[in-house]
Amino acid sequence: MSNLQIEQFTARSDNFGVLIHDPDANLTASIDAPELQPILDALRRRGWNLTHIFTTHHHGDHIEANLALKQRFGVEIIGPQDEKAQIPGIDRAVSHGERFQFGNFSVDVISTPGHTAGEISFYIPAAKVVFTGDTLFSLGCGRLFEGTPVTMFRSLQRLIALPAETEIYCGHEYSESNARFALTIDPDNSALKERARQITALREAGLPTLPTTILREMATNPFLRWHDPSIRRNLNMDKASDEAVFAEIRKRKDNF
Repeated sequence: MSNLQIEQFTARSDNFGVLIHDPDANLTASIDAPELQPILDALRRRGWNLTHIFTTHHHGDHIEANLALKQRFGVEIIGPQDEKAQIPGIDRAVSHGERFQFGNFSVDVISTPGHTAGEISFYIPAAKVVFTGDTLFSLGCGRLFEGTPVTMFRSLQRLIALPAETEIYCGHEYSESNARFALTIDPDNSALKERARQITALREAGLPTLPTTILREMATNPFLRWHDPSIRRNLNMDKASDEAVFAEIRKRKDNF
């Protein structure tokens, strides 16, 4: 099997666009479609022809270019069953636990609601990569526009059950602001402090902070560290449930 090729680029004000390409099958998918021109530029840069769009959720900054790309390339758009009425041009609606083929690669669908009611993530085991949309960010998680803290908590549990080496690509460049907040929740975490320094250096150099990994997020992302005794002490929630600790962290981030 060939290696899955991945091209990450910026779009809009703080979105990431991502193209994935199977060179043997000559197939290329856009993970979401935040903005037409950056996607076209990335395709031209790599010499790829777009064949698919994998949509994580229905928000406008993730579906804006769906119809324009479909008209230009005749792409197949795959997206969440629970949001199919809100996904322009959708051809195939998929649900949690489904697996479909993208060339030589199997793609697993993981239900990750919370940010929206029907958001999904796309996991490609052979490439050790997951595309999490606006569910799991570097040092953060998505705001709860259509879900509850418990909904998002369960979605994050599904993602952190993936192999530790899995690379995470998400929908936005939020790492720097997320790091500032994370340090208020987990101020004694030396791994987090070092990561915050690395993120600052990358952003000052104009470089992206992604991808990250499940292992790195488990060590530094407060939204995945509800079990950590030092975080619980800092929140005065030593005996609270995991869900309650997560909900408090989410509430504090909303007010940060």
